[in-house]
Amino acid sequence: MSTFDYDLFVLGAGSGGVRAARLSAQLGLKVGVAEGDKPGGTCVVRGCVPKKFMVYASEVPEQVAYARGFGWEAQTGRFDWTKFRNANLAEVSRLSDIYAANLVKAGADLIPAWAKLTGPHTVHLTPTNGDAPYEVTAKTILIAVGGQPFVPEAVEGHELAITSNEMFLLDKLPKSIAIVGGGYIAVEFAGVMNGFGVDTHILYRGDQILRAFDQEVREHLTQEIGKKGIKVMCHADPKKLEKTDKGIKITLTDDTELTVDQVLYATGRRPHTEGLGLTDVGVELDGDGAVVVDAYSRTAVEHIFAVGDVTNRCNLTPVAIREAVAFVETAFKDNPTAYDYANIPTAVFSQPQIGTVGLTEQDAVARGIRVDIYTARFKPMKTAFVAGESRTLMKLIVDHKTDVVLGAHMVGPDSAEIIQMAGIAVKAGLTKAQWDVTCAVHPTAAEEFVTLRDKRMA
Repeated sequence: MSTFDYDLFVLGAGSGGVRAARLSAQLGLKVGVAEGDKPGGTCVVRGCVPKKFMVYASEVPEQVAYARGFGWEAQTGRFDWTKFRNANLAEVSRLSDIYAANLVKAGADLIPAWAKLTGPHTVHLTPTNGDAPYEVTAKTILIAVGGQPFVPEAVEGHELAITSNEMFLLDKLPKSIAIVGGGYIAVEFAGVMNGFGVDTHILYRGDQILRAFDQEVREHLTQEIGKKGIKVMCHADPKKLEKTDKGIKITLTDDTELTVDQVLYATGRRPHTEGLGLTDVGVELDGDGAVVVDAYSRTAVEHIFAVGDVTNRCNLTPVAIREAVAFVETAFKDNPTAYDYANIPTAVFSQPQIGTVGLTEQDAVARGIRVDIYTARFKPMKTAFVAGESRTLMKLIVDHKTDVVLGAHMVGPDSAEIIQMAGIAVKAGLTKAQWDVTCAVHPTAAEEFVTLRDKRMA
């Protein structure tokens, strides 16, 4: 009989923690999960899910404009932010309840409490209902607490800014907003706010938004969102925020000034490791506070593991889930399993969307791989019919020597849906010739991926 209260104790009920807990409980293990907030984690509660609903809502004016182009007498009417916000939060609560129910159905104990480690096998729990704190022991511990947004304290007046967490809770929509940052979150919220009719600015300190994405993709999206009215300012780094009668005045490092109603900081996320007592029990953290793990998600302490954003390896919900599956195989099924991070497809729900998988052109050049580049730019049928301006970009990166498709990139409607299927082909290592002999589905945008002919060298 075990001398521990639990075979596995999980800190955090996000996507990674829940998957690990459910699979472990289904093996007959005694599993406990501590979560001080709503189950579901960042993705379900304050991330990709409620944000996707915001994207859907913000796309309606453009859809109505298309409707008029197709002959419908359509008008957008007035957008009720409060009604949408409340419905969005209600849906988040419903999904969170499902996460909780699935944990319980699997046989795990879901404990509404904040947790920290006070010993190698001891977890200190502070219940959220005000009950007295207590401790439990566990043979194996999994850290799956995710990350959190932040506003740099070095910026004077930083307390005037909000993060992505607060975007879902706004009392009302601002008339204007400055979004500081140039990654997924910044670009997605820019599209949302612009769609809601908010005067939207992106302030990014680098040369171009979406660092690490393919250069042509970055350029193309910048052009497309500019057509929609989003103002992108690069080499723009705030040094001071100041409340004035007209709003929040932003002073940049070059002394340029901009006044808006709201400032959103979307400059990244930090692993949520502060106050967990990890280093006290021997768990190593890197300079950013992320838990250091090996290929099998094991920390410096043999029986303590970590998955998801808290490790800062590849901060995507589906990756956290795959890491959790690999953890269960490693820790409890005597089958050491390391997740393969190569060729992970991903999407940015910008407007238009980005879908991408595999190497960028710049990646290939940096690695010394001789590649052929295939690209197409075109107006989608729907856009062309209504005399719209937006154009789609599709791009393939192909190994010149082996003909293997090393990367696929798209900017345009339905890119997220299309890249999922393209991701299978890139992951499988299929050649350009195999893409080419695949029959096109006509008329679609996706068919361009199997009809690309014109090429250039990288």
